[in-house]
This record gives sequence, C-alpha cells and structure tokens, in this order.
Amino acid sequence: MDDRRDHRTEIRDFLASRRAKITPEQAGLPTSGRRRVPGLRREEVAVLAGVSTEWYTRLEKGHISGVSEDVLAAVAHTLQLDEDERTYLFDLARAARPATRTPSRRKDVAVPPRIQWLLDSMTLSSAFVRNGRQDVIASNPLARALHAPVFESETTDKRGRPNIARYIFLDPGSRQFFVDWEAAAVATTALLRAEAGREPQDRALRELIGELSTVSSEFRGQWAAHDVRIRHDGVKRLWHPEVGDLELTYQSLDLPVSHRAMHDLTLYTAEPGTTSEDRLKLLASLAAPHPQATEPADQPGRAAPSSLAPRSGTGENRPPAP
Repeated sequence: MDDRRDHRTEIRDFLASRRAKITPEQAGLPTSGRRRVPGLRREEVAVLAGVSTEWYTRLEKGHISGVSEDVLAAVAHTLQLDEDERTYLFDLARAARPATRTPSRRKDVAVPPRIQWLLDSMTLSSAFVRNGRQDVIASNPLARALHAPVFESETTDKRGRPNIARYIFLDPGSRQFFVDWEAAAVATTALLRAEAGREPQDRALRELIGELSTVSSEFRGQWAAHDVRIRHDGVKRLWHPEVGDLELTYQSLDLPVSHRAMHDLTLYTAEPGTTSEDRLKLLASLAAPHPQATEPADQPGRAAPSSLAPRSGTGENRPPAP
C-alpha cells in the first residue's frame, strides 16, 4: 500500500467532512439561491482562511506537507474545529513530513509495578490502563469484575488481554453490556481515529482498523464519519450479569508511562448514596480476596450482599442479546 496516498486520503476526507458540517450562516456568510453542497464551498473556506482557492484545494487533496502552523490554524478556525479535531489536523500534518514517513512498529510498553500498585489500592473504583489501540494492559480487581463480559469475551488476544474496540464491534454481547451501545461505539471509533493521526505507521493499529472495517459494517460507518476524540468522560450505563443495571461516572486521565506511547488511566465510580454505588460495592466485595472464614456467615444486623442484586420480577433482568 502507498502510505503517502493513504495519508492524503485521510486528510482529504477529514477536511471535506468538517467543511460539510459548517453552514454559511455559522460562518457568517450571506446566503442566497440554491446550493449544491450541504456546507461551505472550498472557495468560501479559502476566503475565510485567507488563502487562495487553488491553495486550499491542494490542501484538501491531501498535500499538507510543508504547510505552516499559522495557515493550519487559520483553516482550523474557519472550519470551527474543536480542540481534539485541531490536534488531529496538526498530527496529520506532522505525520506527512518526510522525516516521519519511515515505518516504525511500536513495541508494547510494560506497565511499571508502581502503576499496578496504584490500581490495586483503588478498592471502590474500577480502574484500568489502556493504550491508544484500546488494549487493556493493566487493571485492578474491581475493573475485572465490572468488565467481566469484556475480559471473558472471545475477542481477547492470545494473552487474554481485552481490546475494547474489538469487544464493542465484534462481540454481540456488547450490545447488552453497554446500555448506550451506539454512544460507546461512536466514542471508541473517535478515539481510534485520534490514535491513527498520532501514529499512522503503527502496524498493529492499522491491522486492528482493517479487521474491524472488514468484519463490522457499524465500524465502517462510524469510521467514515471522521469524528475525533482524544479524552473522554461522562456517565455510562452498563448492565452487569451479576448485579444488573449500573449508572457510573467515568473519567480518563493521561498516564505518562512512556514518552513514545499514549496511555490513559480510566476510572469508573458511582454517585454516593445510589443503588449503583451499592451494586458496585457488591462487585468489589466479590472481587476482593477473602481470608478463610472464621465466623458464622449469618450475623445479626448484617444484610446479605445478595440482597443488592436485582431479583426476578423487578424489571432489571435484561433479556439475552440477540
């Protein structure tokens, strides 16, 4: 495959997709008559960015090498790119420079013991580390209990390491585990898109994208949207086979394990005082190593943990995924 041609295609499709999202009204341009394009025309982008139409046309065809940062910033401003999209555009420009075209296969970076100690110290939060390809490379017991369907999926690699993207798009059970499956699919694809901009020569990443594109029509559709996301946080709803519905807050933080590779620490926790917190605590107790019992299981004043799990007839037992 011609890497330069493939890279030009990425630039062309990204810029064209962003241009199509900006209406003349949003750009502050007068509108009159019928338009054949849903967004801005190339010549309109050129005028707003302060460059010639010929120059912008060449840029949108993928000839980005040598373009100054000032000009890229003007194009990003005209297309109203958000911070992640702007970073992605600059990553594409950086990757197009001749010095960066030598293929390089990144080696997996081992997680230092101190990071694993940190994860294991978090007993009431699910915590795991993943790389830019969405491989989960370290986790604490609660993360493995909470994401048991992901860790137990047939989509894990030969070492039993989960890949979140492969699970979402290749395991039918993901549609049951992720209550808002489409939102999870959109976010995961956007994260992979950002990683592809940072590391266009990562062979393992390209193989993953090729596999997902070949097997999953849903991934192909999301990939064609050219959405980009670098960091993410918010609320996620999961359905766990042991405790039922969970509504959790999640946050991803940059983790500088290596200067060469992108890693993040992702935390899931529940709002205090909620049913989800009770159920997360139940999972934590089930995941924690237990010493040999030295006292009767039933004690006065202590409720059985199983009382937190959803009972049949409550409406919280979801039917199996088709």
